[in-house]
Amino acid sequence: MKKTLCMILSVLLLCAMPLGLVGCGGRTPGNNAHDLMENISAGTPAGVSDLTMGSAKITDFGLRLFQTAKQDGENTLVSPLSVLCALAMTANGAKGETREQMEAVLGMKAEELNEYLYTYMRDLAADENNWLNLANSIWFTADESFKVNGDFLQTNADYYGADLYKTPFDDGACRAINDWVKEKTHGMIPRILDQIPTDAVMYLINALAFEAEWAMPYDKHQVEEDVFTCAGGSQKTVEYLYGDVGQYLQDENATGFIKLYKGGDYAFAALLPDEGVSVDDYVDSLTGDRLHQVLTHPVSATVRTSIPKFESDYSAELRETLSSMGMPLAFDGDKADFTALGTADENIYISRVLHKTFISVTEKGTKAGAATVVEMAKNTSVHGPEEIRTVYLDRPFVYMLIDCRTNTPFFIGTMMNPGK
Repeated sequence: MKKTLCMILSVLLLCAMPLGLVGCGGRTPGNNAHDLMENISAGTPAGVSDLTMGSAKITDFGLRLFQTAKQDGENTLVSPLSVLCALAMTANGAKGETREQMEAVLGMKAEELNEYLYTYMRDLAADENNWLNLANSIWFTADESFKVNGDFLQTNADYYGADLYKTPFDDGACRAINDWVKEKTHGMIPRILDQIPTDAVMYLINALAFEAEWAMPYDKHQVEEDVFTCAGGSQKTVEYLYGDVGQYLQDENATGFIKLYKGGDYAFAALLPDEGVSVDDYVDSLTGDRLHQVLTHPVSATVRTSIPKFESDYSAELRETLSSMGMPLAFDGDKADFTALGTADENIYISRVLHKTFISVTEKGTKAGAATVVEMAKNTSVHGPEEIRTVYLDRPFVYMLIDCRTNTPFFIGTMMNPGK
């Protein structure tokens, strides 16, 4: 069976206001990048003893991000893990109240988050049928007007295993970054940058690749056409995947299920709001603790399920989302404090956070991708008894891709209208 591939790409773009732009070509990268890892050795942090101790906080961040970013009545899909990794690396360069606000939004102190994500990446489950890999790199300009903080680089080398490159920010650097991204995502995302602002100072890149097949794939006779009632009441005929699973989810306003991928380390989870409860109202009513409890306490039961085959993509600029979540200082050109990252001739702040996602669910498995770009600029101014349950996802629903070690979602979405 052909394997499915899920790519999560987080790119942290630290740059100046675009006084001018350098175009990105598609050729192989130039040889001007100097690998600084020859001079910086990554340490071996202690990590955390139990990832589940922080899983509720991770789930809470993911839900808050999703609630704030979602568009009512529309398909929405965010990757909390992608955004979390991007902002965690950025937070290592923040100081003072800017750092405090970022930590409040992320749900942990930067130091705690470093230890958690270090352990998470170190202990990722992997076999020939499903695996989750992460790669990190930092690229910063050779322009002498920008002075990078060595402690900042060391922290990201220690906790994120980041490759460190100093290079002139020209067309060759743009090609080199795109080639690095293409390699680390197995070609899933062949190009992330079209151009580099003339006064760009740094790019921090996190690439995550997930590949998995269903533990119980669907045979041809389990794929049938039926009607899906979209948000707003319109109907369309789609192909459904019919089958039984053994984990049932329920809270006061929804029912759902968990369907495992091979190896049992990762899973697809769905929650279908009760009749009369809209997906938007249901999502708005959720809390991080409640979602965490639902995902960590499934009921053992035979669940007859249907999942529509679907594709969905989504894009959003998260500046207002994250600012409203509680970190406005990071986006304030006058007051943001990122001096732990480095210094330039003007104050550095986050100008944009771009997030794009894609998912495809078929009888073979799941293929998904995400990209998060943080652009920084210089300021120029218990189990119940066995019974048969049924959860047919034939109307709008919430879905997640979850890590079964921690029961934390690394994708969260709403499906209002399946299809391409």
